[in-house]
Amino acid sequence: MNKKIKLVLTILIILVIAGIIAYPKIKPLLTPKSKGPGKGNAMMMPGRQVLNVIGYVIKPEQLSEFVKSTGTLRPDEDVDMSFETSGKIVSIKFTEGTRVKKGDLLAKINDRPLQAQLQKLLAQKKLTEGIEFRQKSLLDRDAISQESYDQIVTELQTTEADINLIEARISETELRAPFDGIIGLRYLSEGAYATSSTKIARLIKISPIKIEFSISEKYTSEIKIGYPVTFTVDGNNNNFEASVYAVDPQINIDTRTIVLRALYPNKNEELHPGIYASITLQMSKIDNAIAIPSEALTPEMEGEKVYIYKSGKASTVRVNLGLRTESKVQITSGLKFGDTLITSGIMQLRQNLPILLDTVIVNK
Repeated sequence: MNKKIKLVLTILIILVIAGIIAYPKIKPLLTPKSKGPGKGNAMMMPGRQVLNVIGYVIKPEQLSEFVKSTGTLRPDEDVDMSFETSGKIVSIKFTEGTRVKKGDLLAKINDRPLQAQLQKLLAQKKLTEGIEFRQKSLLDRDAISQESYDQIVTELQTTEADINLIEARISETELRAPFDGIIGLRYLSEGAYATSSTKIARLIKISPIKIEFSISEKYTSEIKIGYPVTFTVDGNNNNFEASVYAVDPQINIDTRTIVLRALYPNKNEELHPGIYASITLQMSKIDNAIAIPSEALTPEMEGEKVYIYKSGKASTVRVNLGLRTESKVQITSGLKFGDTLITSGIMQLRQNLPILLDTVIVNK
């Protein structure tokens, strides 16, 4: 029994001695390895912790503000046509849904009584002109007085005025196209009685076409004629480009919006009035702007601040803001071109914290 105990003790002593000798060699294998700069958020250095961050080098860029809205397409010209006088329609000379030219005769009202009056006045004018010619010859020979000649001249001028009046009334019995366009569906047939308030058909012009939409009243002082507009319509995957040509001078007091109209050439007439449109209006455009990602901002009671990389440390900078977009914000003061903005680990940063740039993004 004593021999077994002595053997066990001897073995334990040998193992302890062997462990003491081998420990320095196996210690590195038992100690966890620290992560490199690209494999974690921080690395250990003697006496301090260094944070890995992403840097964003500030370069000049163009910044634009976009306003979203919805609107409706409207024809360039649109009129419900009617006669200027009353009477029975004796002919309709257009086909529904077809193109017409300015001045084309579209419909006609019975004008036979007016034509008869015109023929009478024309005959009377011819007779009066003959009398005036003879009276002029007599006046040249002092055979009649000036008063007699003036009387026949007045009678001739009166007849000519009556002719002009009848011709004007005859023109009122004709319905002509006021501009080039497409004629719509007619509302009456031949033989119907029409008055000046009776609608015959609608004439529209869709090339170019107008886009009418509204934006908030806060942009009233900024909007200008010529601002570019991009819009899309249902059933068409294309993006169409137009430009603002008119701004309503009055703000809608119910919706607190202002109405704008843009013009699209629509040369192929692929767009039609009444279609709903999704609109993007480009407002102010700033060249050589200092624009930073919105996530780099840290809001505080005193204002906004950002962190920049400076001599291996984080440095706090107070900034003033300008134009905002969906992803970026303009900096009007506090930063300059060439500064390296820190865009990651914002909540862990503090003044003079040692940092290591893991990735540097250069804005082009």
